[in-house]
Amino acid sequence: MGSLRSDGTRPEPSDPGYLPAHRIEPHHLVVWAARWYLVAYDLTDDEWRVRRVDRLHPRPARQHFVARALPHPDLAHFVMSTHDRSDSPAAWQCTGSARLNLPAHIVARWAPGGSVVEHLDTEYCRLTLGAWSWAGIAGILATFDTELTDLHPPELVHACRRLTHRWATIADTENLDPFHK
Repeated sequence: MGSLRSDGTRPEPSDPGYLPAHRIEPHHLVVWAARWYLVAYDLTDDEWRVRRVDRLHPRPARQHFVARALPHPDLAHFVMSTHDRSDSPAAWQCTGSARLNLPAHIVARWAPGGSVVEHLDTEYCRLTLGAWSWAGIAGILATFDTELTDLHPPELVHACRRLTHRWATIADTENLDPFHK
């Protein structure tokens, strides 16, 4: 089974993004964040994998296999917490990224569909996502309630600053309002 790029094209063996076909044992289909994912045992890597169905190029196989014990009793949780789901940023007007002080498996569970969670180490990951505005990306990043560093591009940094100013103004106004309880 080979994987397609986000634009639907197949990498050639000479391309940097090329991955050779893997032999897999498909087990379950799971829908999460409006996408179908295949939970399969990868015989090439000898481990369980989660892959987006729309990115796969299946080839017929004639070999039968005995179902293995699943990697997790809750397959939806397994898909949500797997940071390497072969996702890529969806085509949005704005696409940005940040380094989060959270493990990839935590961010993967809550990241919107079409975003990419990159494992950096046991405590940090990089989240790349898209939205219709820079403020939208900043707002989504704020929902993770953790330290954010290494934000890209500069437009995202500016949007974070604008939102910080807006929220500070709201906080100041609320503190001055004698009728606000």
